[in-house]
Amino acid sequence: MLLTLLFIALPRPAEAQTGGRQPPPSDARVKPNYLFIAIDDLNDWVGCLGGHSQVGTPNIDRLAARGTLFANAHTQAPLCNPSRASLLTGLRPSTTGVYALQPKLRQASTLKSAVTLPQYLQRHGYRTLGAGKVFHDNLSAAELALEFDVWGEVEHYKNMPARKFVTTPDPIKLMDWGPFPEKDSDHDDWKVADWAIDRLKTKLSQPFFLAVGLRLPHVPLYAPQQWFDLHPEDTLVMPPVKENDRDDVPEFAWYLHWKLPEPRLSWLQANHQWRPMVRGYLATIRFMDAQVGRLLDALEANGLAGNTVVVLWSDHGWHLGEKGISGKNTLWERSTRVPLVFAGPGVASAARCDRAVELLDLYPTLVELSGLPAKDGLEGHSLAPLLKRAKAKRAWPAITTHNQNNHAVRSERWRYIRYADGSEELYDHRRDPNEWTNLAGDSRSAKVLAEHRRWLPKVNAPPVPGSATRLLSNENGVWMWEGKPIRKKDKEP
Repeated sequence: MLLTLLFIALPRPAEAQTGGRQPPPSDARVKPNYLFIAIDDLNDWVGCLGGHSQVGTPNIDRLAARGTLFANAHTQAPLCNPSRASLLTGLRPSTTGVYALQPKLRQASTLKSAVTLPQYLQRHGYRTLGAGKVFHDNLSAAELALEFDVWGEVEHYKNMPARKFVTTPDPIKLMDWGPFPEKDSDHDDWKVADWAIDRLKTKLSQPFFLAVGLRLPHVPLYAPQQWFDLHPEDTLVMPPVKENDRDDVPEFAWYLHWKLPEPRLSWLQANHQWRPMVRGYLATIRFMDAQVGRLLDALEANGLAGNTVVVLWSDHGWHLGEKGISGKNTLWERSTRVPLVFAGPGVASAARCDRAVELLDLYPTLVELSGLPAKDGLEGHSLAPLLKRAKAKRAWPAITTHNQNNHAVRSERWRYIRYADGSEELYDHRRDPNEWTNLAGDSRSAKVLAEHRRWLPKVNAPPVPGSATRLLSNENGVWMWEGKPIRKKDKEP
């Protein structure tokens, strides 16, 4: 299939009023460039994070070796749209009410006038470019062109197999895994990387902010056959799963993922699809990592590595059987923990930071690294001190929210979860990294519970008007999943 690219460089409203781009403020400091690599649905199955013994991520690992790896980084929401909206505006989901896959960022009444990270950088002299999945895919190319100077719209989900490989309970086309397409160059992520590599080959105006959104390992778990061959099904190491793991978990935890296209573990096992799904996840991680390698090679080949900070992150994690499910949409470690790596000028090399940090911290970090005026209203905290010294003190835990008033608070040792009905979970990651034993009911945990409860967000905005898809709400005392009452007899096993 021929690669179709649409290059868009539309003026923003402010530019249209003045007849062109505003001159950047004078600043004698040399600002770094940014290569901003967004990955979709990647959990800690990364070599340098040790999440799976058979994973292959040599390129992410080499990036971490020359920079700082945040080994305890967490998303603000275990779902694409609210996670990315939060990261790119610097505001928590509990502040904006953006919890679901809809509405689009600029259609959310709370975010219509928000200044996004690329917009803030552009207003201070940066040339901003992007392609792939940076914001959620529900934004059009024209809408994205209002966020970037140049947006490269690379066709996606156009090259699909004639039929699904797997007949899942939900017939959605994207819920599939198998070897496809035949050639690497026909895959969406190759095309996105190609677009960015072409930009790096040109003499970009500096400083620049180049955002590259890779979609794998988001479903469909498609990669050419050679990447599946690296993971023979009969030798796979499967994720650690405890039978009856949810016996000490509040019933309300099910409400956060009541009915989803992602199959339950019971279905995967009964239909002999657990191993194929794990194989597909490992294969697509390998393919995605190869695209990261192409981007890093292009940065070096074009003499840009010396003044470019590379920031690599994933929007949230993904379950592969843990807690009896596949997919995201939970407040457990498997959903919230994400890879986060910084490398480049001013960043300590071969450093590992175990402080609990958030994706919300990226916006103020880039502002500080660029020497720009602090942006008012941001709810994250700059990681700059930790980029200089990974063991520097940090006063805040990481907070993840999924739908209104459901929160996880992650510190260096503990995960605390409080659901909207008041039920709780507490896990000691020093002794229980798989979160198999809920300590919330143990009287000896009272002090730890009190310490973590105080970090729960004080603002819990209702879902913004237009919220839909994967939405949990309460209407007149009745819990609703996507507009329908939750009835326990309807729970999927």
